[in-house]
Amino acid sequence: MALWLVRTGKHGEHEEKFLLSRELYICWTGLNHDLSKLKEQRELYELLCSLYPSNKSAKNRNHSGQLWPFAHGMKEGDWVVVPSKRKPAIHIAEIQGPYVFDPSAPDPYYHHRKVKWVAQDIPRSVFDQDLLYSFGAFMTICEIQRNNAEERVRAIVGGSWKQATPSTRTEVSTPADKSADLEADVDLERLGRDRIAKAIIAQYKGHGLARLVDAILRAQGYSTYVSSAGPDKGVDLLAAPGPLGFGNPRLCVQVKSGDAPVDTATLNQLIGAMQNVQADQGLLVAWGGFKSLVEKEERTQFFRVRLWNQDQLIEELLAHYDKLDADIRAELPLKRMWTVAQQDDEE
Repeated sequence: MALWLVRTGKHGEHEEKFLLSRELYICWTGLNHDLSKLKEQRELYELLCSLYPSNKSAKNRNHSGQLWPFAHGMKEGDWVVVPSKRKPAIHIAEIQGPYVFDPSAPDPYYHHRKVKWVAQDIPRSVFDQDLLYSFGAFMTICEIQRNNAEERVRAIVGGSWKQATPSTRTEVSTPADKSADLEADVDLERLGRDRIAKAIIAQYKGHGLARLVDAILRAQGYSTYVSSAGPDKGVDLLAAPGPLGFGNPRLCVQVKSGDAPVDTATLNQLIGAMQNVQADQGLLVAWGGFKSLVEKEERTQFFRVRLWNQDQLIEELLAHYDKLDADIRAELPLKRMWTVAQQDDEE
């Protein structure tokens, strides 16, 4: 069996369709041709040159190398890694059917494969850094072969998201055109966020994450009250603007540091706590993200509650890092760096 990477669009715009339809798609605009009828990859390259004449030949050659495996390389039983662009999470699918070309489908959903979702919303922090490096390839479709990746991903899913031990890693030499491990094709910003995430959760375990959220809110100008560790009945922090904390809005904050996505019961607990402490608004911080039902409630609670997953938390951390207390900056030393921006290699 093999392990593949398939992306859901430059901005994750196709992710919901992938998950709801239980299908993977080639989302190349205007590619209304049956790829199974092509006998060689060069025929696909020539087709792309005719459909996208403004592309450089190298780009069409690169795209043909990505598209060819979807129709001719993937097998039933193979697993597919689908990184989320909407949250810091990874979805895992198992291919259940052959390549299908549907000329009547709306553009760009002409090409698909039926899948079974074996796991959704696995936090990125569960995976070792070398796997995240492979998942960070800018290529839309590619095979992941490095460091015994398939066996380790299957172990993580089968072990209820428990990481494979470092001793199980094995370097595997792979051809460049099949591997997701070329540095030039990797999303360095995403990898940087992953490393920051691992540093945060290593330093601020359990109730310690509430201390980091407290520091961020104080850097934003809030005065805060921090509950002691232990049962909090939905209240980890209280915050309000002003030197004494008598301004508005008055916030009730709950912080969950576990890897598992939180459910609506946690959201409802926060809303109840807001009423008990006479808070105007609430902030729910969940390191492991949120279950889909919570995300659906985000619209109805827009004027009352904000949701921060680890990506939003890191964004707020970076935005206010220079104003954080010196002890927090010493515990979590970060530096700003610039690099050439890469673009996702998709149509």
